[in-house]
Amino acid sequence: MCTFAAVTKKILTYDQLGIGLTDIYEQMGYHEVLPDDATQRETRAIIDEVRSWLRPQFCFFVTRELPVFEMGRIIGNQLRGSEAYALFICTCGQEFESYQQQLKTRGDMVHMFIADALGSVIAEKCADEMEENVQRSIGKLGWHHTNRFSPGYCGWHVSQQQLLFPLFKGETCGVKLTESSLMVPIKSVSGVIGLGKEVRRLDYTCGLCDFETCYKRRKR
Repeated sequence: MCTFAAVTKKILTYDQLGIGLTDIYEQMGYHEVLPDDATQRETRAIIDEVRSWLRPQFCFFVTRELPVFEMGRIIGNQLRGSEAYALFICTCGQEFESYQQQLKTRGDMVHMFIADALGSVIAEKCADEMEENVQRSIGKLGWHHTNRFSPGYCGWHVSQQQLLFPLFKGETCGVKLTESSLMVPIKSVSGVIGLGKEVRRLDYTCGLCDFETCYKRRKR
């Protein structure tokens, strides 16, 4: 059983995430070339629209004992040597979820496409901020951290969300689970990071994983 610790929470702004236009374009599938001028204009317009009200947030807590998850070999190997673990949830927030629903109701396919890419980038950048906060909290111990690993990737079944979320005792940054273990808001990330003196953050080793649609694989 995991020993519950105090949850660290932080609300961010769009500008604190350090998102570049190229981050969004790459998520949209433009790796070597820029999108057309119209798409670039619409992307900038959406950024201007959400910047004033977007409130992404993250929460995490550190535990010495890893809960009994069925993570599989790949993640198990990456976490080996950890002295503690950070369990986390990061999200774009309900405001962004509502915004996407409004675009869907209007049938605005172009804006839906751009907002979907932007939301994915926001969630990942929020998770990056969470990692930096975790590292600051353990740096004085001379500890490092592993990559972050999430249910649904690298052999860790998404249904394990049902074991992860109760550990936060309701302090989940407003993120809820559906019966099929999907997160709402959709643009959210959860999972575990290993902590300790002997662990390291590595390049994502896609050669070890057969999950073809992983966002990390798409970036390569």
